[in-house]
Amino acid sequence: MSSIFKILKLKDYITLIGTTLGIIALILALFGDLALLSIGFILLTFTLGTDLLDGYLARKMGTINEMGKQLDSLSDSLTFGIAPAVLTYQAFRSCTFIDTFLMIGSIFFALGAMLRLARFNISEEPGYMGVPTPLSGLFLTLYFYANYFYIHAFQLTHFSHFSSISICILMVLFAWFNITTHISFKEKDKKIYYFFIGVAPAFPILAILGLLSNSMELYLLSFLVSIFFYIICLIEILYIILGFIRKRKQDN
Repeated sequence: MSSIFKILKLKDYITLIGTTLGIIALILALFGDLALLSIGFILLTFTLGTDLLDGYLARKMGTINEMGKQLDSLSDSLTFGIAPAVLTYQAFRSCTFIDTFLMIGSIFFALGAMLRLARFNISEEPGYMGVPTPLSGLFLTLYFYANYFYIHAFQLTHFSHFSSISICILMVLFAWFNITTHISFKEKDKKIYYFFIGVAPAFPILAILGLLSNSMELYLLSFLVSIFFYIICLIEILYIILGFIRKRKQDN
């Protein structure tokens, strides 16, 4: 049996960097403070970059191997499944009966991501069956920041019950999106996939503005940024609906 350090390639170390960021995000979630949760979501946006980079390096350097494939899936299950689910639970919990549904939604979301990745590893079909887990994790990040900037704009201290109930439903829905065979995307759809990932670098900048908005009184800016994130959420939902329509046409 070879040493683990001889088996690992450069792209695997990139994957492990993403995993480390996901673990740090989980640790930040333990504190439950909105500012720290925002930092946790910022870290998850960086894992979108590491996920793209490790795949790019594997293809360019010809270092695609079975261990890297398994390591990538394990990392993705953490960074795009477990970590965003826990962060979302902590962000939207309200110490009411809604928390029970939040917990259920978070569990469904994490399991949906894990099952989708497990199926992807053994699938030989071209394209993508179900919604890729990075897009699922990205949606929770978008939804968090949409609400985060909204409460800053109106000087509120916590998210509304409506937002908490909505995210419960959305997490269960995205768990189904991950594992369903009624949604598919072709390889050429990567252009749209890259669009969503391309939006991600704006998150850290906007999130830092959110952290400073109280002291700088940028309430109008916070409101506009909130609208921006809601719009991107809507675009992602429409993208998923297109995947559902495409699959229906293929089946017919």
